[in-house]
Amino acid sequence: MAKPRTSYVCTECGHKQAKWTGRCPKCGAWNTMKEVVEAPPSASSSRQRTSGQRPEPQPITAIQTDDLARIPLAIGEMARVLGGGVMPGGGVLISGDPGIGKSTLLMQMAGAVAGSGRTVLYVSGEESAYQVKRRAERLGCVHPNLYLLADVDLHNILARIEAMQPGLIIVDSIQAVHLDDLSSSAGSVTQVRECASLLLRAAKAANTPLFLVGHVTKEGNIAGPRVLEHMVDTVLYLEGDRFHSYRLLRSVKNRFGSTNEVGVFEMRQQGLREVTNPSEIFLAERLPNASGSAIAAPIEGTRPLLVEVQALASTTAFAQPRRTANGVDFNRLLLITAVLSKRAGLRLSDQDIFVNVVGGLKITEPGSDLAVALAIVSSVRNRPVAADMVLLGEVGLSGELRSVSQLERRLKEARKLGFRQAIIPRIAGKAASEMDFPPDMTIIRARSIHQAIEAALV
Repeated sequence: MAKPRTSYVCTECGHKQAKWTGRCPKCGAWNTMKEVVEAPPSASSSRQRTSGQRPEPQPITAIQTDDLARIPLAIGEMARVLGGGVMPGGGVLISGDPGIGKSTLLMQMAGAVAGSGRTVLYVSGEESAYQVKRRAERLGCVHPNLYLLADVDLHNILARIEAMQPGLIIVDSIQAVHLDDLSSSAGSVTQVRECASLLLRAAKAANTPLFLVGHVTKEGNIAGPRVLEHMVDTVLYLEGDRFHSYRLLRSVKNRFGSTNEVGVFEMRQQGLREVTNPSEIFLAERLPNASGSAIAAPIEGTRPLLVEVQALASTTAFAQPRRTANGVDFNRLLLITAVLSKRAGLRLSDQDIFVNVVGGLKITEPGSDLAVALAIVSSVRNRPVAADMVLLGEVGLSGELRSVSQLERRLKEARKLGFRQAIIPRIAGKAASEMDFPPDMTIIRARSIHQAIEAALV
């Protein structure tokens, strides 16, 4: 009988080698090489694989797709992130910090799907059936079509899936599932990879959607090998501060939809409630005439969001001033402060600068550069930006303002919430006759950051 073979796999990139090293030679990450014990396949299992029925090639025109329409969801924000609904046979990996609301969101989805007439199998590897039932009662998700299975044995789980043929499978979590054929413990690289592979294979064979819950590391990445993210069709992250009520569901990979969509939820006693108008929520507690505050309108997927960007500049007591960014890319903040110092004449070498995006949203697009810059200038000069003004534009290294996409949609969203003024790049005026701007909104076109500062500060 052949002996088990030991190898080392990088949890970041999946690189495999025979010896342990402190640094992965492929991706360069430190302390990511984990030991994996691989048992050789037995002769009986090889005979079973060769004697079993194999799929045959077929013309692409003969494949039926009419009955594989997306499964609609009553949770609109989650359906938006998934691309319009749940894809049959698709594997979805959802991750997030402990206590952020992953199990709550999946239980609400399971109750909604069960209420539509489909059978749902909820596999819990970390909680008992009693605990899951108590959560379902609190959320109002108890339904006869919702079945609970509190087990970690993968063979039993696969047998129940084959016997029930459910319309939706939820496994919470993949790190708790264990395969007895492997000698490693549950949660190891080998166990996670093999268990996820067998579950995905069973789900795709039956065209049943599969949702897997994954743990995260201290750095916020999904625990286990990076190949786990490549195996599934969609990867979702549930983000937010545990001490605040708002949660953001973001897609970082989606084979059936856009990865730019974001769903906004509010955590309540009865579960996660959809926020249909996130812009109004993000601006609810804003002080209109406070210095260091500016309004940006980033595009998240298919809809614009209005968010408040706050900045605070204070004289530093140290030789090296601090730059702190929360919700804004740190390197982008350094670029904007350098442009303000060089092109706008602001003295920031002795100022600590703190920038924060209210509501926990992370702004990644350059179209919010002007709002970040004006918030910093407003705090330095202690002069507020006009309360009914929205700022749109990308800041270049020469101090110029560059145009952003979908200006009409951003301005219409701002006007809907009561904003009557907007500063946009002047280059967008070339096609002003073709753009459908709100007629009762004052549009100020600025060519440079200096012109925008003079027009924005009261």
